[in-house]
Amino acid sequence: MKKHIVKRHGHRERFDERKIYASCYAACLCAHMHHEHAEKACEKVVRGIKKWIAKKQEVTSHQIFQETAKLIRKQNKNAAFMYATHRDIS
Repeated sequence: MKKHIVKRHGHRERFDERKIYASCYAACLCAHMHHEHAEKACEKVVRGIKKWIAKKQEVTSHQIFQETAKLIRKQNKNAAFMYATHRDIS
């Protein structure tokens, strides 16, 4: 997939599903999910994001953040909270 994301400051960056997976996985671990459950949940989230982004002409990093949070919430509400609040802290 050769999609580009519009970042906060207006520059573009190639979509990297590894970033979605890594941030999802970190949130799951912070929510005390077992590694195997976290891996499966994040694989589902990445699949969902790839499917969602394929339909878009252009997408911002904020839109990806919101959609990722929504998909994580379907897997684990505590992990979704950790994902959403990590951005506020960092």
